[in-house]
Amino acid sequence: MKKIVCKGPLALLLLFPLLMGLSIENAAKAAPISPDLLNSLRQGGYILYVRHGEADVGQDQPGLAFSDCSTQRNLSETGKRQAVDFGNTIRRLRIPVQYPVLASPFCRTRETAQLAFGADPVRVDPFWINIYNLGGHLSLAEQDRILNETAAVLEKQPAARVNQVIVSHSFPQGVGLGDIPYLGTVIIKPLGTGRGYEVVGRYILAELMNTR
Repeated sequence: MKKIVCKGPLALLLLFPLLMGLSIENAAKAAPISPDLLNSLRQGGYILYVRHGEADVGQDQPGLAFSDCSTQRNLSETGKRQAVDFGNTIRRLRIPVQYPVLASPFCRTRETAQLAFGADPVRVDPFWINIYNLGGHLSLAEQDRILNETAAVLEKQPAARVNQVIVSHSFPQGVGLGDIPYLGTVIIKPLGTGRGYEVVGRYILAELMNTR
């Protein structure tokens, strides 16, 4: 898959699907992880940006409370199994993970991360609420701010020989990293502060699980 180097954060984030030469739907059908990329992941240095598991229990209420899951959409039983399968697959593939795993404050993102990696290695990072907010009615200036701040985060390199996992939300279609299916993973190679990053792959859960 073609690599995209993102240095101008806003423009390239917005144009990601077009630069890939693929629709979001076709990108989600990309081939399973190649042996070369899998070997690179085992050496560390990547960010795995992961959408939470299937969430169709309840709804996000106006003025929801992050401490009260009854005010939010939550994982279904399928979503919980997806989270467990994701964690088991990462361990089976011997992909080293940097701890703590970062998760958006929503119950569905926290639970996904905890089911995949255990409760202790998960840290809630309020920054990722911004991605959820992109789906709302924001001004262009506010959307620009979020996308530029997100790009600045994604170009930061993880610790040596490990990969950072972020469990968060899908982006709106055509914006940022685009539409991501439940437990879909975008693999990002950070190039360092001020140097941008490369999107090196997009994978659905079944593709990860079928990787050998």
